[in-house]
Amino acid sequence: MSENYTDDSVRTLDWKEHIRLRPGMYIGKLGDGTSHDDGIYVLLKEIIDNSIDEYVMGNGKTIEVNVQEELVTVRDFGRGMPLGKVIDCVSKINTGAKYDSKVFKKAVGLNGVGSKAVNAMSSYFKAQSIREGKTKIVEYRKGLLVNDQPLETNDSKPGTLISFVPDEEIFGKYRYLHEYIEEMMWNYVFLNNGLTIIFNGQKFQAKNGLLDLLERNIAGPERMVYPVIHIREEDFECAFTHANNSYNEEYYSFVNGQHTTQGGTHQNAFREALVKTIREFYGKDYDTSDIRTSLVAAISIKVQEPVFESQTKTKLGSQHIEPGGQSVRNFISDAIKRNLDNYLHINPETAEALHQKIVQSERERKDMANIKKLARESVKKASLHNKKLRDCRIHLNSNHEKRLETTLFITEGDSASGSITKSRDVQTQAVFSLKGKPLNAYGLSKKIVYENEEFNLLQAALNIDESLENLRYNNIVVATDADVDGMHIRLLLLTFFLQFYPDLIRSGHLYILQTPLFRVRNKKETIYCYSEDERVKALKKLGANPEITRFKGLGEISPDEFKFFIGSTMRLDPVILKRDLSIPQILGFYMGKNTPDRQKFIIDNLRLEEDLKEDKLIA
Repeated sequence: MSENYTDDSVRTLDWKEHIRLRPGMYIGKLGDGTSHDDGIYVLLKEIIDNSIDEYVMGNGKTIEVNVQEELVTVRDFGRGMPLGKVIDCVSKINTGAKYDSKVFKKAVGLNGVGSKAVNAMSSYFKAQSIREGKTKIVEYRKGLLVNDQPLETNDSKPGTLISFVPDEEIFGKYRYLHEYIEEMMWNYVFLNNGLTIIFNGQKFQAKNGLLDLLERNIAGPERMVYPVIHIREEDFECAFTHANNSYNEEYYSFVNGQHTTQGGTHQNAFREALVKTIREFYGKDYDTSDIRTSLVAAISIKVQEPVFESQTKTKLGSQHIEPGGQSVRNFISDAIKRNLDNYLHINPETAEALHQKIVQSERERKDMANIKKLARESVKKASLHNKKLRDCRIHLNSNHEKRLETTLFITEGDSASGSITKSRDVQTQAVFSLKGKPLNAYGLSKKIVYENEEFNLLQAALNIDESLENLRYNNIVVATDADVDGMHIRLLLLTFFLQFYPDLIRSGHLYILQTPLFRVRNKKETIYCYSEDERVKALKKLGANPEITRFKGLGEISPDEFKFFIGSTMRLDPVILKRDLSIPQILGFYMGKNTPDRQKFIIDNLRLEEDLKEDKLIA
C-alpha cells in the first residue's frame, strides 16, 4: 500500500470542508433529533449562546427563537456584529471577539467555531446584523457564500438575526422535538435573571434562578424532604434538597450558562464541599453515600476563559476561576462552608430534617448490605453475560470512551431476542432478553430490585446499582411486540424505571423502538409501514395486487429485515417525563388499582378510536 502514498494523497481542506467532513469534532454526535444531545440541538444552542453572551454583557433583555419544521430563526437585541466583520464572524474559523476577555469576560463560546460550524452544516444559513441605523445581510448554502448584500439603512432595534436549516446530507431525515427545546429555554432563563426568551410565541422567564429550576424539576413540594436551600454569590449559585422516594444523586450543573451534563471540576468540588460541611456541622463522620443519596442539586459557576473537555462543552476541566487565580475547588468550598453552615444554624427545622434523612439513608444502606451481597452472588450464578445479556464489543473490550455510541435493546422471548442479536451491530448494540412479563414494581421498595432475579440482572447489566454515573449504555431501548402483551410488558418496564431510576428517564436515556405493523411489497419495491395511514399510502404507491404482510410480533421479522429496522433508519420514540407531572401520580393512575378515573380514561379513548375508524371509513 505504501506506493499509493504520494504528494497527491495529502490534502488541505478549507474551513467548511473540514467541518462537514468531521462534524463530530465540532458538535459531538449527529443523531436525528430523537435524543436531547443530538447535533441539531447543538447547532441551535451555539447560536443562542452568542445571544446569551450579549445579554450577560448587558445588551438586550429579550431573545426570540422560532422553529418551524426545519427552519430555525434566532433574533437578539444586543449590539449586533460589527457590520464590516459579519462575513468573518460567520465563516472564518477561529475568528471572533471572545478572544478579548475585556469584551466578553465570562462567555460560553470561546473557540471562535460555533456559528461557523452551524453555517457549514446548514443547507441554508442567513446572518443579519443591525446596528448604528444600518444592516448587513449575508446568505450561505453549505458554508458557501451565495449572497453578500451591501449595507442598507435600517431603523429596527440593534441586534443579530440568524436563520438556518440543518443539512439533511449530514443529519439525514431529522425532526426537532419541541420538548427538548423548551427545556433548553428554561435552563437559559433560570441562569439569567431578567432575561426573557420567546420560543414560538411562548414566553420563558424566571425570577429566582436555580431555586426556580429545582422546584420545577422536582415536580412538587411533596417530593422534597425539606425546602430547597438556595445559595447565591456573585459568580456562584447553588440550590439543593433531598428527594423522597429517590435512591440516586441528581445534578443540574452549569458553567457560564453552559449545561455541563457530564459535570466536571465544579460539580466534584460541590459534592466534596457539601459532605465536608455537613460532617462538620453535625460533628459526625457520616458515610459519603448516606449524605448524598437522593440529593437533587443545581450548580452554576462563572469562570474566566473556561477549559472544557470538548467543543460541545459538556464537562468542565478548568482548575481555576481565572488564569492564575483561586482554584475552583477552594472557591466553591469556601462558599458552601460559609453559607450552608449559617443556613443550618438559622433554620433548625431544616437541619433536623436533613439529619433524619442522613440517618435514614445510613440505616437503609446497612439493611441492604446483605441483600446486595446475595444479589451479586445471584448475578454470578445466573451467568449474566452468557444467558440474559448479549453484550457489545465496546464493553467486552473495556472501551468505555465510546459509551455514548452504545445501545441496549430490552426484548422478550427467544425468537425476538434471536432476531435482534443476529442483526445488530455487535460493536455498539447489546441485547437483554426478558423471560416473560416482569413484575409490577409499583409501590414496591428498592429491596425488590435485588430480590427479583429479572430486575437484579437488568440493573446489573446497566450498572446503575449505586448511581447513573457509570451507566453502561447511553441508549436503552424497550423493544416489545406491538400487541396487547407487548404493550403490557412495555408498561411494566416503564414502571420499573420510573419507580427506581427516574433520573435515567429525565436524562434522556430511555426509548421505545417502533417496529412496523405491515410490509407492503411488489416485485420492484418493499415498503415497511408503521401505521394504518402508512399502509394506505403504500398501497396507493405500489398499485394493484401488492403482497401485504401483517407483523404480529418481533419474532416474525427476519434477522435480515431487522438490520433495516435497527440500523441508520431505526425509529425511536424518546420517553419524555414532563416536569409538571408527578411520578407518584403517574404510577398511581396507570399501575394502581382500577380507579373510576382510569376506567373513564379507557372508555373515552376507546370511543375516540372508534370515531377515528368511522371517519376513515366515511372518507
